[in-house]
Amino acid sequence: MTLSIGDEAPDFELKDQDGGTVRLSSFRGEKAVAVVFYPFTFTGVCEGELCELRDDVGEYEAAGVQVVAISCDSPFAQKQWAEQKGWTFPVLSDFWPHGETARAYGVFDEALGCATRGTFLVDRDGKVADMFASEGLGTPRDKGRYTEAVANLT
Repeated sequence: MTLSIGDEAPDFELKDQDGGTVRLSSFRGEKAVAVVFYPFTFTGVCEGELCELRDDVGEYEAAGVQVVAISCDSPFAQKQWAEQKGWTFPVLSDFWPHGETARAYGVFDEALGCATRGTFLVDRDGKVADMFASEGLGTPRDKGRYTEAVANLT
């Protein structure tokens, strides 16, 4: 990851699973944002991580945190997967230009053409308040780190 805590979070504008546009800066002054990069749609570890976020989404909302999940998969795949799994948070497509947002956050794996498992908690002022990653593509992030990151916002 090339960003540091306190850095301005790179803005992005990406399509969600319903074809709507989500812009990070649109949350500024209103909500903090958990920007959750994951490698591949329709894979087991990614599914497990996003299902944990789905199951705890009320906790994030109560803390004033918007969850957004991002991969380099197409918006069509994102839609199908989100519908199958019942995700109510935006699942964003960094498909084209391929991986541009993941690169801006320093979590793009050039050899595999995918985002790695990086999470960035962006505060209401648009600054990186916390960030963490897993050891590798096959290793899920520790759920406790999400709780810790959100707790540190207040």
